[in-house]
Amino acid sequence: MSLRIVFMGTPEFAVASLDALYKNGYHVVGVVTVPDKPAGRGYELQESAVKKYAKEKKLTILQPEKLKSDEFLAQYKELQPDLNIVVAFRMLPEVVWSYPRYGTFNLHASLLPQYRGAAPINWAIMNGETATGVTTFFIDKEIDTGKIILNEKVGITATMNAGELHDLLMVKGAELVVKTVKTIENSEVSLIEQSQLIENQDTILKPAPKVFKEHCYINIHSSLAGIYNHIRGLSPYPSAIALIVDRVGHEIPVKIYRSHLESFANAAHKGDLVTDGKTFLAIEHPEGRVYIDELQLPGKKRLAIADYLRGSQLSTGDWKLKGL
Repeated sequence: MSLRIVFMGTPEFAVASLDALYKNGYHVVGVVTVPDKPAGRGYELQESAVKKYAKEKKLTILQPEKLKSDEFLAQYKELQPDLNIVVAFRMLPEVVWSYPRYGTFNLHASLLPQYRGAAPINWAIMNGETATGVTTFFIDKEIDTGKIILNEKVGITATMNAGELHDLLMVKGAELVVKTVKTIENSEVSLIEQSQLIENQDTILKPAPKVFKEHCYINIHSSLAGIYNHIRGLSPYPSAIALIVDRVGHEIPVKIYRSHLESFANAAHKGDLVTDGKTFLAIEHPEGRVYIDELQLPGKKRLAIADYLRGSQLSTGDWKLKGL
């Protein structure tokens, strides 16, 4: 059979799955994405990554303001979908997700039921996980709680940041989406209730809420590894923020993109920043040091630490983290 598929998504992460469906010859009868939005200094209308791809492939595009509007629902039903596929899109009303005869499945960037929510990639690294994965599941009335179709585990290396994990899961997720469609086509679906997995787990479920600015600030009272994981879990976007206090008491929000650790028993005051003025800048911690490898000051370019120090004349004692 040839399933009539409606694909729903917005960012680059979703494009990989749409591309995989297209290249594997699946019948994508429509693509639903967000309306164009003004962005940049000139507030010019910007198209989503999914829309740009769909235009290139001459696919039918719908951009509803409201998913419950009569206009959208009429256009959507005209597509006569057998299956909806959702990747990085917004919450669907029941009238949409329940409409196709094979329902609607979603690709989620974690091993459900762990890390339900909008930012599973960031939180997995921020929490120091060594593995995560991708999961496809059928959408139901509660967010990220539907029956699991397939999943695949992926390792997280000790130096991997959120951007690198995003790109890895984007590829793995696209492969899983195609595999899931084949499973549905061949009537080989064997569903797993998330509640069954929860009962078999010894650990508490970890949420993955949307990351807001307040989540970005480095907490000097965290462990050494906790600070390091926080930095890589928010890199490159939205980026960890070290709220620096200079000698005259000014607060400077410094974005930190890359760092590395040195572990040792350290009697220095945690939160102090030390530097040789040429090659390194590090946060003192009772468990060692967090070396800042790449940073960005407000209104300035993102720089490697040696490039920043070359023009800053920064000395030990000039900066400390707020919160001491």
